[in-house]
Amino acid sequence: MDNKILIDKIVNWLKMQVKSSNSKGLLVGISGGIDSAVVANLIKLACPDNSLGVILPINSSENSVEDANLLVKQCKISSLTVDISEEHSRLFEKSMEKLKNIGLYKDEYSRMTDANLRARLRMSTLYAIANNLGYMVVGTDNADETYTGYFTKYGDGGVDILPLKKIFKSDVYEMGEILGVPQSILSKAPSADLWENQTDEAEMGVSYDSIEKYMRGEKISEKDEKTILLLHQKSEHKRNLPPYFEI
Repeated sequence: MDNKILIDKIVNWLKMQVKSSNSKGLLVGISGGIDSAVVANLIKLACPDNSLGVILPINSSENSVEDANLLVKQCKISSLTVDISEEHSRLFEKSMEKLKNIGLYKDEYSRMTDANLRARLRMSTLYAIANNLGYMVVGTDNADETYTGYFTKYGDGGVDILPLKKIFKSDVYEMGEILGVPQSILSKAPSADLWENQTDEAEMGVSYDSIEKYMRGEKISEKDEKTILLLHQKSEHKRNLPPYFEI
């Protein structure tokens, strides 16, 4: 499908979601990356007077914050910044200290624990703001990330609607170009900005290009195919409701 037509279709879909849910508007967390940049533009088009971009730094890189603010200016979306670095540090340090006190702390899981806590604190903050406004929280995960499970359960995966869930990353970039997303966002390596120099592809161990080729049924290397299958299998729990005991 032509990506200009796709943009129009998603904007209309967003309008329908607001109407059918009796919501008052749409909100997205803006990270300075391409996915949230495209979603911010889409919700601004869908709800020109009732959309909000929220920037949530947690010891984030200066470049990410600068790009997030640049995006806000580009799409002219209303915005606010809530720095939750201190809250994250206090909660992380307090929790880990309690584990250390009883001899259960595991240092090898520390970095991922830190990263997931960041995503979950951002989710909680977005919902606190959205609840006060009567808005829906709009997610930014694309088809590649959904398939591989490259999102935090109850973190960036905790949203009301997902306009990009079936859209490949490459198409997200094309949509970004059409929408006028700043070049600094379009040209940088995809990153969740979870730690210094972190990139999506390095963390996953496979490129977005290989993921998309695999999902389209095209030939890729055996190594990449194994990596993608493993990511998909390990993250199956993220794509389903929690299992429950049934009487």
